[in-house]
Amino acid sequence: MGTDADLGAENLFRGFPDGLAICRRVQDVVAAIGAAPVSVTKSQLAFRRRRGFAYVWRPGQYVDSDVPAVLSIALPRQVTSDRFKSVVHPAKNIWMHHLELRDVSEVDDEVRGWLEDAYSSAG
Repeated sequence: MGTDADLGAENLFRGFPDGLAICRRVQDVVAAIGAAPVSVTKSQLAFRRRRGFAYVWRPGQYVDSDVPAVLSIALPRQVTSDRFKSVVHPAKNIWMHHLELRDVSEVDDEVRGWLEDAYSSAG
């Protein structure tokens, strides 16, 4: 039997195998970076330390979208990259970077670097 996070991912992406594969890849990358409890809701998987630093969700739940998964990464500064769909500044020291992911291969070394930075800053 899987963990709560594994079961949550299965439920969140039921019927969307590409999104589930992307979510699993993000889980693996975060686990390789360090320990991070995962909270599961009906809308997302949230990776936390002292505060949340990464969130995987399925945009098709909310809007008409063919994107399998979105990874939202909370960083202490704005990062400029054409890869981000949007970047918002919801709090004084948080910039939320939204990355549309269409394939597991897009969870690459660059994304790993952003996740490492987010993990460190969520300390």
